[in-house]
Amino acid sequence: MKYLPRIVDKEIEELMEIMGGVLIEGCKWCGKSTTGLHHAKSVVEFQNPDRKQEYDNIKNTKPSLFLNGEKPKMFDEWQMYPVVWDSIRTDIDHTRLKGQYILTGSAKPKEDEIMHTGTGRISRILMRPMSLYESFESTGEVSFKDILEGKNISGESKLSLEDIASIIVRGGWPASLDIKTDAKYRFAKEYVKALIHEEIKQYNTKEIKPEKMNTLLRSLARNISTQVANSTLEEDVKNVFNYDISRPTLSSYLNTLEKLFVIENVNAIKLTFRSKYALRTKPKKYFVDPSIATAVLELTPNDLLNDLNTFGFLFESLCMRDLKVYTQSYGGSITFYRDEKDFEVDAIFKTSSGKWGAIEIKLGAGYIEDAAKNLLKFKERVDTKKCGDPSFLMVLSGSNYSYKREDGIYVVSIGTLKD
Repeated sequence: MKYLPRIVDKEIEELMEIMGGVLIEGCKWCGKSTTGLHHAKSVVEFQNPDRKQEYDNIKNTKPSLFLNGEKPKMFDEWQMYPVVWDSIRTDIDHTRLKGQYILTGSAKPKEDEIMHTGTGRISRILMRPMSLYESFESTGEVSFKDILEGKNISGESKLSLEDIASIIVRGGWPASLDIKTDAKYRFAKEYVKALIHEEIKQYNTKEIKPEKMNTLLRSLARNISTQVANSTLEEDVKNVFNYDISRPTLSSYLNTLEKLFVIENVNAIKLTFRSKYALRTKPKKYFVDPSIATAVLELTPNDLLNDLNTFGFLFESLCMRDLKVYTQSYGGSITFYRDEKDFEVDAIFKTSSGKWGAIEIKLGAGYIEDAAKNLLKFKERVDTKKCGDPSFLMVLSGSNYSYKREDGIYVVSIGTLKD
């Protein structure tokens, strides 16, 4: 099967030149193992049940035996045998060799597993489901590189609203791309099923009830792309789904989902503003892929087309997924702005060099003008003497065309964008 290149490939290659090992983290089924194998020459698959007894014996007698084999050597789902971390760290300390090991993990180690730090030896990379550019559904005619440099752009998306609705429900799961029938929409549902009935139980030794976790996932889906408080989720679970969930239990469930890379927080911005309005600092919660929300809510592409409000929230979730993938290649971050008067900007794109830009996300072309006005208003509120001028202002949309307006604002179709 032909390997589909990922944006993190370049980051992995660069880190393997300067570090002894690389840890690729991310949710199940996002392609970590396939990408790791693309860069490795040998592999230990810790999930292989036929070799569990052998792996247990090595763990209990001489863990360094795991390291035998051609390098770079990959350890798939390493968190099942955390002892390998210290063996790798020690070997790197002794040999001082670069690019020796690749680890992949779909969960952070359990809290009772204590390891030495890998600082200076093992570097971490977060991997997500595929962006539209990686799945060949964005033309890639518009790059953030050109936008950050202030260049003119031009592009035409091949995606209709129907296509975008289909992509949201299907998700960015690599294994779903070759499925041509409606069976591709089941992939995210199978992911949720495996998450609730298998992955969570393997990771969390405390009792987690599948029905209650599924209810929490549905509540998160109903509040996607919003600054939802835990108290709101608690009330939502109780009043909408008729489940009682205590605050400690809710926190434990959310913590588990974060450690399994299922949900991510997007934090509020830390720029300096001329405005005296207080910022709303509570983070927004997003699923790592918008298809998780449609799966738990049992939504079809037609459901989205018939409910443009829900479609809009899920389109924002799709865009945020891609923005995170693209920003990561710049060593940067994605945040958002919202003040006490509910004036909001959907995303702030910031690179490691300090360049930044403001992005409004709108599904339809009819909202572009209002979004542009909002961005100009936002620019006036920023104290540019302290924060510097934005490198760009952008309206990211589901419309067909990408171009630069006379006022300098970029209008970009998600179906033309790449890193």
